[in-house]
Amino acid sequence: MTNNKMILLNPGPVNLSDRVRNALLRPDLCHREVEFSELQSRIREQLLQVYGLGSDCWAAVLLTGSGTAAMEAMISSLVPTNGKLLVIENGVYGERLSKIAKIHSIDYITLSHPWDAEIDINALVKLLDENADITHLAVVHHETTTGRLNNLAEVAPICQERGIKLLVDAVSSFGAEELNFADWGITACAATANKCLHGVPGTSFVILQRDALPSLDTIPRTLYLDLATYCQQQDRGGTPFTQSVQTFYALTEALQEMAEAGGWRARYSHYNQLASLVRDGLASIGIKPLLPLGSSSVVLNAYHLPNGFSYEEFHDQLKTQDYIIYSGQGNLAQSIFRVSTMGAITQADMERFVGVVKQIIRNL
Repeated sequence: MTNNKMILLNPGPVNLSDRVRNALLRPDLCHREVEFSELQSRIREQLLQVYGLGSDCWAAVLLTGSGTAAMEAMISSLVPTNGKLLVIENGVYGERLSKIAKIHSIDYITLSHPWDAEIDINALVKLLDENADITHLAVVHHETTTGRLNNLAEVAPICQERGIKLLVDAVSSFGAEELNFADWGITACAATANKCLHGVPGTSFVILQRDALPSLDTIPRTLYLDLATYCQQQDRGGTPFTQSVQTFYALTEALQEMAEAGGWRARYSHYNQLASLVRDGLASIGIKPLLPLGSSSVVLNAYHLPNGFSYEEFHDQLKTQDYIIYSGQGNLAQSIFRVSTMGAITQADMERFVGVVKQIIRNL
């Protein structure tokens, strides 16, 4: 390992490429100057290009904040006061969407599942049939609590049949998993720079259908997170508030690097290769995945802790070998660990990781 670089296997922030890290050193810039306006416009266009969206119908709205800021902006800006939201929960981040709705006094109901469960489509249909006043549905695409990739292709037609607007938390899937905006009828999705896009924490965004924005005379629920204000000003080349200029530099470089490498499909295939390598390597020493193959994203997989180890012990031993794993949350905290394959990580890094885990188990 060179200069003791930690390999981050947590679900963001991620290891940066040298190219992206060096972008942080570009000249200081005032956010009211034309150079910033050009930078912001370029990123908005690059984000739409990730999934081939046209700027006539779609807008990428940039925010300074974490992925949660984008989630909160999406929910609080796009569900009108006379609307009603259904939140699908099968992990921490689905539950976070409900918290956002509650804090903003949005009329909402939930369809709750155990954290390790897939979405119960029959229960969803039944709930929607009983609540004909639902106008919006919010769902997490990749629920990093367990690594489950929720099946949006099943949820989407149910929403389309009923004219329900689909709001997607794609914070940890955007840029590596399929997001079929047209066929799935996605109204908006929230995401961030510092996960599958390999940028720096501090910039997040919402990609939305332009006609989903409230009219400008609508009183917003928040000042800082109001998407209509951001979109209007960003369309004109401005910004309502100071943005994180250096993280914008890093994001435009990360998006360029990704496009040159073959876009989201190439990233999917790289992650898939690394995830399979880890899954197979851990299986060979009896460490089992939490979810069956085909239920997880390629971005992150959860595994049962090896016998005889607490999470803390296992984490600390791996950290001495320059690997950072991630704990389970809530009632999974003492039973699982999570391994993400995002960021500037190579096959050699992950082969060595499997070797290190094997060594730790042998030493037990």
